[in-house]
Amino acid sequence: MTMMSEVKAALTLAPMKHYGMNGRWRTEAMRSHATPRLIHITKGQGRITVAGLTNGYGPNNLIYIPPHTMYGMEVGPTVFAQIMSLPDDGGMPISPFHLRLRDVGPQKELQALFEAIERELLPSGDPRAVNCHRILLSIFVERQLNNHHDTSSDARRNSASAKLVARYTALIAHDFRSDRTVADYAADLSVTPTHLTRCCQQTCNRSALKLLNERIHFEACILLSETRSSVQDIADRLGFQSAAYFTRTFKDRTGETPTHFRKAL
Repeated sequence: MTMMSEVKAALTLAPMKHYGMNGRWRTEAMRSHATPRLIHITKGQGRITVAGLTNGYGPNNLIYIPPHTMYGMEVGPTVFAQIMSLPDDGGMPISPFHLRLRDVGPQKELQALFEAIERELLPSGDPRAVNCHRILLSIFVERQLNNHHDTSSDARRNSASAKLVARYTALIAHDFRSDRTVADYAADLSVTPTHLTRCCQQTCNRSALKLLNERIHFEACILLSETRSSVQDIADRLGFQSAAYFTRTFKDRTGETPTHFRKAL
């Protein structure tokens, strides 16, 4: 019973909301997690960047984000989506996938699975049922990937540019708290900073520096909004040389100081 309680505590399901211009960082800025995510879009459309590759999304799409994979998603006012945090991969693939479900049958089946999990996550629910529906969800995904391999695998992900950018974003996800520069990452990848930036522009219309800065910025916003850590402590944790430099960088990006950002939340 203890083990099942841990599953219930670790698996979460939450809506992805439109936060307006001031809150775009909550969905759009690059972030990564130690555990996987499943994003189910039922309404609206936009763009999502996963491992440095940008694609459009629409209704009845299911997107998988493996652990330690950077991603960011546009969420407009007409979008309805849910994001599921999984305690582990649960039999999911090691690579990202993007399923576009075009048939009504699979669309309804996926919706029913998400609704069942959401229901069992309520206080009146049963963690054993959460686990059972999660297994059914993994079986559904496996079947859909087998049946729609051509639509779930983006051919661009196999290009040299996309593979390089995916490796770059993986390095960022691991080392963004350091003070490493784009040149440092490029050296690790045995390419020049110019070539790395060119590839990033090709795959996601962002520079290599912007990808790095977005990941750092998201973490800064999370620390400011969800912890009571001082600005000095946050600057230290994110590899800034000083609190003053962190404050200046943050203000250049948002138009407000970290302190004002925290008070406005």
